Amino acid sequence: MRGSTPRNVAAGLAAVAIVAAAAGCGDNKDGGSGDSAKTADGAISMHGVQPQNPLIPGMTTETGGGKIIDYMFSGLMRYPAGGGNPEKLAAESMETTDSKVYKIKLKSGMKFHDGTPVNAKSFVDAWNWAAYSPNGAPNGTFFNEIDGYKDVHGEDPDGEGPKKAPTPTAKEMKGLKVVDDLNFEVTLSAPFSIWPTKTGYAAFMPLPESFFKDTAAFGKKPVGNGPVSFVSWQDNVEVKLTRFADYSLDDKVKVKDVTVKLYQQDSAAYADLQAGNLDFMEQVPISALAGQKWKSDLPDRAIETNIPTNGIIAFPLYDKRFQNADLRKAVSLAIDRQLISDKIFFGSRPPADSWANPSTPGNPSASCSVCKYDTAEAKKLLEKAGGFSDEMVFYYNADSSHKEWMEAVANSVRDGLGIKARAEGVPTFAVFRQMIDERKMKGPYRAAWQQDYPDVENWVGPLYVTGGSSNDGDYSNKQVDALYKEGTSAKDLEGAHAKFAEALKIVDADVPSVPVYVYKSQAGFGTRLANVKVDHVGELDISAVELK
Repeated sequence: MRGSTPRNVAAGLAAVAIVAAAAGCGDNKDGGSGDSAKTADGAISMHGVQPQNPLIPGMTTETGGGKIIDYMFSGLMRYPAGGGNPEKLAAESMETTDSKVYKIKLKSGMKFHDGTPVNAKSFVDAWNWAAYSPNGAPNGTFFNEIDGYKDVHGEDPDGEGPKKAPTPTAKEMKGLKVVDDLNFEVTLSAPFSIWPTKTGYAAFMPLPESFFKDTAAFGKKPVGNGPVSFVSWQDNVEVKLTRFADYSLDDKVKVKDVTVKLYQQDSAAYADLQAGNLDFMEQVPISALAGQKWKSDLPDRAIETNIPTNGIIAFPLYDKRFQNADLRKAVSLAIDRQLISDKIFFGSRPPADSWANPSTPGNPSASCSVCKYDTAEAKKLLEKAGGFSDEMVFYYNADSSHKEWMEAVANSVRDGLGIKARAEGVPTFAVFRQMIDERKMKGPYRAAWQQDYPDVENWVGPLYVTGGSSNDGDYSNKQVDALYKEGTSAKDLEGAHAKFAEALKIVDADVPSVPVYVYKSQAGFGTRLANVKVDHVGELDISAVELK
């Protein structure tokens, strides 16, 4: 669920023919017109929301903290705007002869923001910490292909039940080996050609020695290795970042200071953008899309791009009322996606018809059989499921523009199925996510998936494999788990994608969630900015932006 930016792929990645999200994501406005002196000492601000978790890469699975992590840390690889193969960033090279053993060499001279060196141990220790299940890192499952993962990650036998996960038999994965300061070796449990693509995601960021001395303190005052360093964090107000003078990689920032303003309402952020009190907003409110109003509000300062994100309705499968697949299918078939696209999003977000974003490599197109609108079939399935006598409440976070489309979903389900249904807002995203994480949702709820890296595997493993890092509804199917494992063990992309497609057919039969629409980003920026570009997920490219 995050971003990065451009240049050159490692030797071992020739097999990883990835076409990343979004045609047009590299678009820029007011290119190259910045005043170099003003830019060098200047400050910019952007829209954000309160991070849900401490600012630790392994703990961050949502976009509120995700964008800050992405700006503060630099990983082995990065995903270029506008598509193309993953590119080397902190990695000098990444070589393999069998897609099982990867030899990684780091670029020399890299430092953390506290001045300590970034070395092979920084990556290996960070990965081992995240994978070690007693540390409770949600991103720990991203390391499941590494040999020895099962020894450090004890699976909870009954989810939220009374049984405790077994204590791991080891604290470090045997598949990670530090060779010297700049070289380390990764051995997977089986060949997996997609693995290098994953290493640009935030879970794979390095960590300094100070992190391991006081993890709690680090989460509030993080020390990264990226182009900007942490200054301060005032809850629900702002996160301040500043240019890191000793940054040695090629995506240095041109401005000095970056402030992420944390808004409770996106309408307030949009008003600030128009008034000149905010410099960048990655998504304007839905109300501004009507009649293309946002483009007239922001003349020559509007950027529309495709991004690899889908809008979803998720089910709390831990609630017995939603454990019947026929009920979930009925809900999906009762949603008039085209009407929502036309009337709520004014045609800017097309209806979803597959379980992954259309731009994702390996995505089986039109794979969602229940993404059509068929109230007759929906009523039959509802009857087969035994009906639904309670009121079905659809939840969403009220600090962003979700009220309109969630109400449209609830009304469509109410009218299509003839049951009681309504939408209800939760005041803030942070509280909303807390309810999800604590398994306290009492009805279907708004979700979205912004892919972490460009491959369909990222739409299967985290979302639908048992215990996946973002499997928030506790969906579990042994066939999906087995096919996913076969896919991650495939020697080539074609074989891997075939297995993931089979897994998604089972997901389609179970309907653990409901794809609703495909995102497009409608971003806006202020009159002070020049050379404005967005990255592969529609966030501001802070390495490119300048001040006029």
